[in-house]
Amino acid sequence: MAEKRNIFLVGPMGAGKSTIGRQIARQLHLEFFDSDTEIERRTGAEISWVFELEGEEGFRAREEKVIEELTEKTGIVLATGGGSILSKESRNRLSARGIVVYLQTTIDKQLARTQRDKRRPLIAEADDPRQVLEDLADEREALYEEIADITVRTDEQSAKIVVNEIIDQLGV
Repeated sequence: MAEKRNIFLVGPMGAGKSTIGRQIARQLHLEFFDSDTEIERRTGAEISWVFELEGEEGFRAREEKVIEELTEKTGIVLATGGGSILSKESRNRLSARGIVVYLQTTIDKQLARTQRDKRRPLIAEADDPRQVLEDLADEREALYEEIADITVRTDEQSAKIVVNEIIDQLGV
């Protein structure tokens, strides 16, 4: 990637953004960042604790700031949090500062990939995680599509195949 373009991965929780992002970064020799990991590093606390203490609004403010700073870098792959696209400012920054790849997945696949993960505050304590994921999809799907330059389904493919498909579509 001669011009060191940025690649930003968006999509719901459990779509594979972190796993796929790391592999893309490794193959293209780019630096990898995960916005949730960056928030945890900066706060010294897990996302669930930040949610508990500051609520979703406080977390989203932190997320917006992290995305603003990370998207100013060049030559990175960034895995964003599933709700990062709720911020118009973040959507604008992602669209303007790199290639946005939307990783699509089904609710069933999300449930399978997240069912034992207690670090996802929006579903960790939910009585009906499926309903929560369906509601989030209803709210966010159009926003992912709005900013996506490339859309790739991650359901029935290995991470390696998804990574190769993305790299092929990037033309690198």
